[in-house]
Amino acid sequence: MDRMSCVGDKLHSPAAERNKEPILEVLMQYIFNNKAKEEALTVLEIASGTGQHIVYFAQYFPDVQFQPSEFEESYIRSIGAYISESGVRNVRDPIVIDIRTPYRFWAFGAFTENSVSFVININMIHTTESECTEHLFKNVQKVLKPGGLLFLYGPFAFNGVITPESNVSFNQRLRQENPAWGLRDVEDLNVLGFRYGLALIAAHDMPANNHMLVWKKK
Repeated sequence: MDRMSCVGDKLHSPAAERNKEPILEVLMQYIFNNKAKEEALTVLEIASGTGQHIVYFAQYFPDVQFQPSEFEESYIRSIGAYISESGVRNVRDPIVIDIRTPYRFWAFGAFTENSVSFVININMIHTTESECTEHLFKNVQKVLKPGGLLFLYGPFAFNGVITPESNVSFNQRLRQENPAWGLRDVEDLNVLGFRYGLALIAAHDMPANNHMLVWKKK
C-alpha cells in the first residue's frame, strides 16, 4: 500500500492524487454549477481524508459550496492547510463528524433534515466497522434533500464475490489489521439502502478495481 507523506500540516496520499481525476469525471455527470438555479447546491464530504480531493473538486464547481469533514485532528489540520494553499473560496472550514452520532449533533447542530444536495464518501467504509456504514446511510438519508445523491467510492464485493485477486489480497490485509474491516458487499448495501430510503441508481467502474456507487434519496 502507498505510504502517506507529510509536509507541515499537509498530509499527502498518492492514492488520492491518482484517483481524484477519475472521481471528478463521475461527479461532473451529476453535479452542475448553480448559475441558472435559484437553489444553492451544497456538497458534504464525509471523511475528507487529507483534503486533496475536496479542494480539487471545488475548483470545477465554483458555484457549489463544499463542506469537508473528518474525525481525526491531524486530517482536520491537513484539510485546512490544503484550503489555505489552494485559495478556493467555495470550500468551508473543515468540521469534525463522528459518523456514529446522529446528524443533529454534527457541528453543534449545523445540519437539519433535507439540507444537503450531495454527499461524497471516499474509501471509508472498508476501513471502518460495519456499524459506521449503517450510520452513514441512516444519517445521509436525513440530511440529503429529496432527490439528493450519495456518492460512495471504493472497492466492493458483488454478490459475495471479490474480484480480481488484488482486491482479494487487499481484503485479507484489511481483516488481518482489524477483523471488523473489509470490503462491503453491494447486496448488503442495497439492504441498507432499502431500509433508509436510498436507491442505487448507478455503479461506475473506476480505475484500480474500484467503483463509484451512486445512491438517490427517494
